[in-house]
Amino acid sequence: MLNLKHLASTLCLLILCFKASAQLGFSHELGVITGPLQMRSDFGLRDETETNFGNSGFGVGIVHYINFSIRADCNCYSTDTYFNDHFKIRNEISWNRTNLEHFGTLVDPSRTSVNANQLRGHTGVSNNLDIGTQLEFFPLSIRSFQAFAYRVAPYVSLGVHYTSYTPKATTTYANPDPMAIGDITDASNFYSGWAPGSVNVNPGSTWSVVTSVGMRYKVTEYSDLLLDLRWQYYFSDWVDGLNHQLESNKFNDWLVWLNVGYIVYL
Repeated sequence: MLNLKHLASTLCLLILCFKASAQLGFSHELGVITGPLQMRSDFGLRDETETNFGNSGFGVGIVHYINFSIRADCNCYSTDTYFNDHFKIRNEISWNRTNLEHFGTLVDPSRTSVNANQLRGHTGVSNNLDIGTQLEFFPLSIRSFQAFAYRVAPYVSLGVHYTSYTPKATTTYANPDPMAIGDITDASNFYSGWAPGSVNVNPGSTWSVVTSVGMRYKVTEYSDLLLDLRWQYYFSDWVDGLNHQLESNKFNDWLVWLNVGYIVYL
């Protein structure tokens, strides 16, 4: 599949970057991250708390950092420049999943219309595999943090991820035609205001912009704990398998992910 080829190419590029940085003497860090997330998609009403907290999932990932402040070939400090002492490159492979439902006013139990029943019967799953790179900026000195001058080091980051998505959709709506019950290709099983084809579970791929704010906590000389709050905006509105194209649908899919991690210095 084309998207898998793109993922393989990106992974090879990351490996080449790893080898190139090793040859230049930069040191490396490796870690794992996991935590809850909120998927902000076309399911439910975007501004209602029920939707935001109801459509929550989780993610896991492996992260790799290029640390410019220490040279791996001599286990010594590198040239003392502002960039070396305040920036790191973060490479990541991660996966997240969210079960999706329609929440809020439109599916309130008091509503008994066909449209309300169609929305109640429609559920989905968002599955996303990410590979990407971010540039992290540490306002405080990375060298001083590694020397235990302070235990907490805040940072902000900005980067780009390539996302392979494989959404799922189901409906339990009892269409009058017995042969159409549960058929996601039949537009009459879904909200009547949506155009035919608004539900599409074909796998695909897209790019996304990622920014986060977080902090490192120094545990030992060669390990840190990480706390990271991420905002990720996809350049596609099909990541959740739904693009109803109504006037209220003003944004592409995006998510907020709070993750914790453990980082080891190699």
